[in-house]
Amino acid sequence: MTREMTRSVRLPSAAGKICDDPFVADFNMGLAQPLSRSVRLNGFATCLRLEQVYWKILDRIASANGCSVNAILSHVDREVHLRHGGVKNFSGLIRVVCVVHLLQREGTAH
Repeated sequence: MTREMTRSVRLPSAAGKICDDPFVADFNMGLAQPLSRSVRLNGFATCLRLEQVYWKILDRIASANGCSVNAILSHVDREVHLRHGGVKNFSGLIRVVCVVHLLQREGTAH
């Protein structure tokens, strides 16, 4: 048996009770399912695999900018190359961009 299998789950004590449950009762597990899409990044065809929730956020970002998701992804790709010389994990970068976008909308991003 692996260590992960024998590890017990720690539930919060009464003093450490979770008040704002991040895993709500009606949580949509479909949003956690990965989805691969063919995209064009500045003219180059590639495949990008993201969980569905990130595709939904990208749709909202694109809508707010009056453009396509491909245009948003191309913009991020171009900017990361110009500002930082590229990135090894573009999917990870897109996830972070989506989260930062949401945090900025709440006024909590740095």
